[in-house]
Amino acid sequence: MSPFSPGQLGPLSLPNRVIKAATFEGMTPGGMPSAQLIEHHRAIAAGGTALTTVAYCAVARDGLTFADQMVMGPEIVPALRQLTDAVHKEGGAAALQLGHAGYFASPAVAGTRPLGASAKFCLYTLTRPRVASLDDLQRLTADFVRAARLAVEEAGFDAVELHLGHGYLLSQFLSPYTNRRRDSYGGSLQNRLRFPLEVCRGVKQALAEKAAVLAKVNLQDGFQAGLGIAEATEVAQQLEQAGIDALVLSGGFVSKTPFYMLRGELPVAEMARNEKKAFRRMGLRLFGRLMVPQHPFEAMFFLPDSRQIRKAVRLPLVLLGGIRSLAHMQQARQEGFNFISLGRPLIHDPDLIKKMKAGEIQSSPCEPCNKCVSEMESGGIRCTHPQLGTASNQLPPSNAT
Repeated sequence: MSPFSPGQLGPLSLPNRVIKAATFEGMTPGGMPSAQLIEHHRAIAAGGTALTTVAYCAVARDGLTFADQMVMGPEIVPALRQLTDAVHKEGGAAALQLGHAGYFASPAVAGTRPLGASAKFCLYTLTRPRVASLDDLQRLTADFVRAARLAVEEAGFDAVELHLGHGYLLSQFLSPYTNRRRDSYGGSLQNRLRFPLEVCRGVKQALAEKAAVLAKVNLQDGFQAGLGIAEATEVAQQLEQAGIDALVLSGGFVSKTPFYMLRGELPVAEMARNEKKAFRRMGLRLFGRLMVPQHPFEAMFFLPDSRQIRKAVRLPLVLLGGIRSLAHMQQARQEGFNFISLGRPLIHDPDLIKKMKAGEIQSSPCEPCNKCVSEMESGGIRCTHPQLGTASNQLPPSNAT
């Protein structure tokens, strides 16, 4: 089965099965979408990728981890509309990732104490969060719905990706590691699912058939006390019943296992160089390799766990993780995965899909050095290997809006 055949994602028709993964670009200075961000996604659409995902957009200010992140609101809609118009002009479609950082939001940026499922101390921010009240949950659900409506109805996005993975707030409710509540939103998996399902149903109902609604979910949190594949399978089944159009299968927990979702080398020196806070910079230099677990790179590293989800549900699934070649993409399709998501290979070369379709190349030369990730705080995410990169992804930093 070809990864280049047309595909249907809820109400959205796509020319092929390739999706650009949501990878925080670091191209929104002061929280405003820049000309660099627009060009980044335009180039990916021009390179043949069917759906490009913009990340990360918080649904409320208390959900930010960096000052240079977007909060969905009227002030950023015009620039986002320029982005979606540019993508559409190239024949592509655009999705916006919506989320809330929860207990690892930055107190300095948000201006308030972080909000969490429970009062679980966060090693990422070195803070103990305020436990989300029922009023908070009602407000946050409304925030997700409002943000989704703005993204689709005003900014022109064709899809939204709700972030239920990587230890973000909705993931914090799902994970037994961070959810120690004793009310109807904690305890059993059914209770831990309650808030994420309320958000998903609210967004799905609000958008109706105007746009596709995807959910990024964890296959595993990546550590013993976290969410595992057995519960992740039940989560997938519940999201299918809630009417989600597709699941993006991922893993890892920002505050515990941040590179579980990436695999490969740890760019500790580069991360320390770009860290603005002195104590975190020193900590990374001295203890980075002890603090951040390293996970060896393997081709298609999420495939084994993803197969279990494929057996359990019928809704479209998006496979990601270590997909590097046309053969990998064909295997994913043959095993029943409806779409393929690429991150680092498209950062390395946004023309990758066009070149594969033309028969010019069979695989990406992208190396799992992960140095591109460290660049998100240094002018914008980009490939750092000039000998491997292309002119179209070596854009100079820009603060233009």
